[in-house]
Amino acid sequence: MRPFVPLLLGLLVTLSGEAATRDPGEYFFDQSLGDFREELETARDEGKQGILIMFEMDECPFCQRMKQQVLNRPEVQDFFKRHFLVFSVDIEGDVPISDFQGRPTTQKAFAFKQFRVRATPVFAFFDLDGRLVTRYTGATRDSREFLWLGEFVAGAHYRKSNFTRYKRQRKRELSKAAGR
Repeated sequence: MRPFVPLLLGLLVTLSGEAATRDPGEYFFDQSLGDFREELETARDEGKQGILIMFEMDECPFCQRMKQQVLNRPEVQDFFKRHFLVFSVDIEGDVPISDFQGRPTTQKAFAFKQFRVRATPVFAFFDLDGRLVTRYTGATRDSREFLWLGEFVAGAHYRKSNFTRYKRQRKRELSKAAGR
């Protein structure tokens, strides 16, 4: 199936005002025991393309907006579940975890020391070896842009281009498909 067909369907549902939503805590994020080396093994075993971590904090209005307007969309949830294991990390959290190399740390140290997360949300995509391949800071404009971000990573477009160019290309494809 062409990559933009599901996006067009999602866009039409959104524009019709009848878009159903689902709880992102249940349908978008995976449950983690806090061992990211083990999560990489699970991702490999399940045939995923990698891991997505949303670095967030409770009082972040942009994190809340993403959860209430983007991450709650079934088309977003279904796409990301198909391609990635998805986890949330609290950048202020003292919860003990193990990083991709199996070293013990806390959520806070993992976010700040290893990935220099200072603003939220940050969407960090990791390949199956635990290497950061794409990082997006801030809220996306809408669910379509977030789906494009997922396509950008799942299709390995980051190897040849940046996300800004990819978005421009996708917008041209949509305009062309709409006959503009």
